[in-house]
Parts: sequence; C-alpha cells; structure tokens
Amino acid sequence: MVVDTLGLVLTCFVSAANLADVKAVSTVLEPLLEVSVRVEKVLADGAYQGEVGARLEAAHQCVLEIAGKLGEGFVVAPWRWIVERTLSWLDKSRRLCRDYEELPENHEAVVLLP
Repeated sequence: MVVDTLGLVLTCFVSAANLADVKAVSTVLEPLLEVSVRVEKVLADGAYQGEVGARLEAAHQCVLEIAGKLGEGFVVAPWRWIVERTLSWLDKSRRLCRDYEELPENHEAVVLLP
C-alpha cells in the first residue's frame, strides 16, 4: 500500500502472504511514480536499500529515504505512524476486517473504494 503524507491511499496491491513488499515494487510503486509528477520523496523501510532503491531513484528522479532503527526498545519512528493509522482505519471497516473476498483483486477494489 502506498499512502500520501495525510494517510490517504494512493494505490495498493493485495497478494499472497509469501510475497515480500520489495518483490512487488514493480507492481505497486513504479506505475504510481510513472503517472504522478508530484512524488518527490518516497519513505520506505530497510528492505528497499541497495539495488532496488538505487533503481527507483535513478529511474524516477525521486529521493528515497530509508527509515532505520532509531534505538533500543520501542521508539516511535517519524512518518511511519501515518501508514499504521491508515491500516488501522481500513481494519475498522467491517468489510475489510475479515477475508470475505475470495480474489485479491476484489479486496483491492474494496480498499480503493472512496
């Protein structure tokens, strides 16, 4: 899922649980960056370091900021709470709190409903 700084969903991709986010970057993030000229910075977790991150920065002229570990124990990471809040909002939806949909495409459609 990709959200903006307000936590509004820009795009999402629902897949099997064994598919890592980094492997789905070409399905989720790259199409968004191709059509949106306003994306200047992408905040991502440590999985996007290295080759994947360098390829994103080079291909789309955006800054990739990696959120690292801030210290021992629980530390609130800046900006990460926005994504977590959006996931919490979606989870409160009666339709999304259970897996009623059989196909991932149907689940995506429900997430993207206005």
